[in-house]
Amino acid sequence: MATKLASRRDFLAGLTSLVATPSLGWAAVGDPVALSAVQTPQGLFNLVGLARNGALAFRVPLPARGHAAAAHPTIAEAVAIARRPGTFAKVIDCVNGHLLKALTCPEGRHFYGHGAFSADGHLLFTPENDITTGAGRIGVWDRSLNYARIDEFSSGGIGPHEILRMPTGNLAVANGGIRTHPASGREKLNLETMRGNLSVFSPEGRLLDQAEVPNDNRMNSLRHISSAPDGRIICGFQWQGDPYDTPQLVSFYDGNGHLKPAKVDEGLLRTLDGYIGSVCAIGNDLFAASSPRGGRVFTLNADGEVQAQHRSLDVCGLSALEDTCALTTDGYGTVYQLSQGNLTRIDKHNLAFDNHLVSLI
Repeated sequence: MATKLASRRDFLAGLTSLVATPSLGWAAVGDPVALSAVQTPQGLFNLVGLARNGALAFRVPLPARGHAAAAHPTIAEAVAIARRPGTFAKVIDCVNGHLLKALTCPEGRHFYGHGAFSADGHLLFTPENDITTGAGRIGVWDRSLNYARIDEFSSGGIGPHEILRMPTGNLAVANGGIRTHPASGREKLNLETMRGNLSVFSPEGRLLDQAEVPNDNRMNSLRHISSAPDGRIICGFQWQGDPYDTPQLVSFYDGNGHLKPAKVDEGLLRTLDGYIGSVCAIGNDLFAASSPRGGRVFTLNADGEVQAQHRSLDVCGLSALEDTCALTTDGYGTVYQLSQGNLTRIDKHNLAFDNHLVSLI
């Protein structure tokens, strides 16, 4: 009987949510091309939509600092997910700024700041840490049931950070390889054994392929990923080893179980301080990576060769506009258009952009 009552409650909750949640598309909030978390000069936190020309398409409040929201593919709705090791996520109606739902991790878990929707927008996937075992998990939440948590599966590694939906509908997960525990803050507990990977799953959570960080470079923590239309994935790393080393910090995944390093010269690598903050696929033939610590953003061709590099303090956010250019943002409120050879300032806001731009196109 208890099971039947629970099922009925879930069904009724689902019906209620279908009526209560918004149905307006992104055009209703100015047709933004990307989302970003920001901080105001007063210390408040917002979620903003950026138009193609760099203007603010909309702006709604957040209860705390954001990292990278998960954007619904068709409806003006976003899930602002707590930064590691936070345990909450907020579902925001971007039309009016209303909080629709507060999601809470199961006991003994925490979020990593990223998430992704399924292609039809019915399911939300969230990378999580099992605090007791250190194993990475992917939580599955059903929007039609008022974001009820309905399932979970292994992330394929430790420290899953970013998750993205590939053009095929499959899911790619960047497992950073670093074990942490909330009781130890952001201390890295397994540097002597860490080894990250890129894991690819079906939407049902079946592991399809896995590409490990090569053992001789195992202290490169894979954090951020972006998929080209043809399914190729650019991967950005954060080095945990000797700060005087200059490992390659960008690699490419071609669907064959391997990560192929880019061809970034040592001079540029030394400016990056071992840290890639965001990556972006701009069509099939152009890619970009940013380093806020190094104050650099650079583009690469499909062979992994650097085409151009640009200086900008605290630059990080990246989101493709079309096959030839992207938006990029910095911590001082500047919005740039990035192409193969140019970085052009297109707008400036009295805000501090956080690390990531979440694409809506």
